[in-house]
Amino acid sequence: MLLAIDIGNTNITLGVYKEERLGPRWRLATDHERMPDEYGLQFVLLLQHAGVPPEALIGVCLASVVPPVTGRIVEACRRYLGQEPLVVDAGVKTGVRIRYDDPRAVGADRIVDAAAVQKLYGGPACVVDFGTATTFDAISAEGDYLGGAIAPGIGIAAEALFLRTAKLPRVDLQRPPGVIGKNTVHSIQSGLFFGYIALVEGMVARFRAELGENMKVIATGGFAELIARETSVLQIIAPWLTLDGLNIIWKLNRS
Repeated sequence: MLLAIDIGNTNITLGVYKEERLGPRWRLATDHERMPDEYGLQFVLLLQHAGVPPEALIGVCLASVVPPVTGRIVEACRRYLGQEPLVVDAGVKTGVRIRYDDPRAVGADRIVDAAAVQKLYGGPACVVDFGTATTFDAISAEGDYLGGAIAPGIGIAAEALFLRTAKLPRVDLQRPPGVIGKNTVHSIQSGLFFGYIALVEGMVARFRAELGENMKVIATGGFAELIARETSVLQIIAPWLTLDGLNIIWKLNRS
């Protein structure tokens, strides 16, 4: 079994694969203060609770956009799981040609997502990842990573409203009763929720104009399912897309 780990700015996502099948999976808060021993013990407890003995793992594949946390989790895997993680970076086979001005500047998670799309869905495709940032990534019909767009995530926008205004409250990110808010909370929720839907619909239309009418749209990330309930442009909901990509990359590098 393989343990796939995606280290994001807000969450760390983990999942256990047995061949192609994703079994137990978890989302943890990314904590810059946590030490390798704390991460290691948490991983062991999660695996044991799911009935997966740590010694049953054949490997760990890891992607990260948080360098200070990467080293701690690598050390945790060594000490507590007895595994040297495969860290997706330059030199690791991904099966994806990167058509970016500086390929090293592309976040590992975006390349891993492209590897998953290439293998599971095919291109041309647009991947919309609702994470700390909302990213839009373009994959060609040949499976090449072409580039994309980066916008502030809906969580960042909500927090900025609260921190940078004198009277606006912090609100839950959920669908309000209607577009026209009848109070301050619903007004903020409307702007965030329906505003981000409009952002997604507009960006997808622009990507389709460049990639072609047969472009697939795959949504992933923590808010994917919430947004997808309100718009038809998100055709495929793949909340564990990055973990799927890590499993694919692991197999590529074993051969």
